[in-house]
Amino acid sequence: MPLDLEAGREVVWPDESKGMLKRGGDRLIRSLGILGFIKKRNDSKVTEFVLLGLSSSWELQLFLFLIFLLFYVTVVLGNLLIMVTVRADARLLQSPMYYFLGHLSFIDLCLSCVTVPKMLGDFLQQRKIISFSGCLAQIYFLHFLGASEMFLLTVMAYDRYVAICNPLHYLTVMNRQLSFQLVFACWCGGFIHSITQVALVIQLPFCGPNELDNFYCDVPQVIKLPCMDTYVVEVLMVSNSGLLSLVCFLVLLFSYAIILITLRTHFCQGQSKALSTCASHLTVVSLIFVPCVFIYLRPFCSFSVDKVFSVFYTVITPMLNPLIYTLRNAEMKTAMRKLRKKACGILLPY
Repeated sequence: MPLDLEAGREVVWPDESKGMLKRGGDRLIRSLGILGFIKKRNDSKVTEFVLLGLSSSWELQLFLFLIFLLFYVTVVLGNLLIMVTVRADARLLQSPMYYFLGHLSFIDLCLSCVTVPKMLGDFLQQRKIISFSGCLAQIYFLHFLGASEMFLLTVMAYDRYVAICNPLHYLTVMNRQLSFQLVFACWCGGFIHSITQVALVIQLPFCGPNELDNFYCDVPQVIKLPCMDTYVVEVLMVSNSGLLSLVCFLVLLFSYAIILITLRTHFCQGQSKALSTCASHLTVVSLIFVPCVFIYLRPFCSFSVDKVFSVFYTVITPMLNPLIYTLRNAEMKTAMRKLRKKACGILLPY
């Protein structure tokens, strides 16, 4: 009981005042508890991730550095060659198929730049670290470019379908405006997909483990680290990335099945050329979609071969695409010979 110091007697407070004091004390305690929880979260917040990479052996890492450096140079030079060849040849540039091929090479070039330079640098370091913001950037650009490439390959399948099954109206249907609109839609679809992936990751509370068993940041590895149950997030990942890969893959297989049936039942001029083009496209489609379906369509578990599929998706496929499209394509080889003669004429005029 409080005392009145001047009068020397006890003061009796009303019940309303006691209730106000009690409620105020409870609020203060709760506020202090929240502040303490926030401070604890801030103190333990993950600001960087440790990448385990492809190997922990220093000798093997030096060997892998040389191998992947060769791969990366091949990716850059090969895709740049296709882009320059398509751009320099007016006849190829007017063809929808080669217009799409130029964009595919640009995507492959950018996709390899998202992961390979960082991987090459990490081969020369014992401790492989990536910041939280750098990890989000890798996830964004990886899925932006990857989804755009999937949509573009679907568009290229539609282009081949029109060219083979409706050749008389091909140039009318696949006009320049429609080609531009389809490419623009591919980029927009990739942007929406990548924003969704980043939104899944950025809301997660990371307050403990920070090791990623890969050589780059991706959603399947990152969503296993938060200090919360990620069941819903993994289901959303499957419904987004996994189903996107599977649906596009099935649509592509269905499209090329119709094309092959059409070629078999209706003999026409240039059938061998059309078959060669379809075979090239199917090879590229398989190299891209099989690893993606394997990685993104199965949540809640990981396998040792995941890294192998990741290497195929980010390094091997961008390197093989230029080889597949040029070695099996007479028009591209002719255009490259013209470009080489033109370059020699400029560099060696005499």
